[in-house]
Amino acid sequence: MAVASCASISASSLGLPQQAAMPESKASLPKQMFYAKTPVSSGLKQRFVNDIKEITVLGVLNASNTGTASEGRLKEILIIGVLLNTRTVPVDALEHIAKLRPSGILFVCVNIHEGVEECALAVRRARPGRVGHVQQNTVYVGEWRPASETRLALHGDTIEQIWESLNAQAILGSSESEDLDARIARRENIAELRALDAKLTKDHARAKNPTQRNEIYAKLHKARTQLASLESEE
Repeated sequence: MAVASCASISASSLGLPQQAAMPESKASLPKQMFYAKTPVSSGLKQRFVNDIKEITVLGVLNASNTGTASEGRLKEILIIGVLLNTRTVPVDALEHIAKLRPSGILFVCVNIHEGVEECALAVRRARPGRVGHVQQNTVYVGEWRPASETRLALHGDTIEQIWESLNAQAILGSSESEDLDARIARRENIAELRALDAKLTKDHARAKNPTQRNEIYAKLHKARTQLASLESEE
């Protein structure tokens, strides 16, 4: 049986069980199915038309082919390859696809950049939030890496646990899923503080008024202290 692939990426190359691989004859998902009969904005349609070359279901993970217990609400995980015409991942298009199915979807984005085939993993997940606030979902995209080095590890005793581990691999580059939301929140806080550090450093260099310079420096010192504390936990 010929199995599905997205450029050189397949269930086998990702290290998934052979039983999870999707047959090539059933794998292709025409781009038009995601916008032809569903009302979408012109911008979103252009993401599908211009940024995405093809969409392929590489495999389906379930209790049977992963040897895990059939527990929890999540029953399967789709592994979908998305061959791109750009190195910028169209997160709005991926979110649109993910919202159409109740199953978990791990996107393996593929791009050939300067003759090198690269992959970036992406998932749609609820953002870590505070109690009492409305839950918001977002698409997280991992770093680009050589296709030849892209592998998935299946850790967990249920499909839900495997899903959490795959989320950790996509977002943080680690298969360890313990305290995942807290680790994601910490990573986001670090990124925000680094951006603030850069901004305040420039503001301090430009400021002429001594009082203003002191105020900016106090903010900069506070941001750097918080950043150092968070980075020590990484």
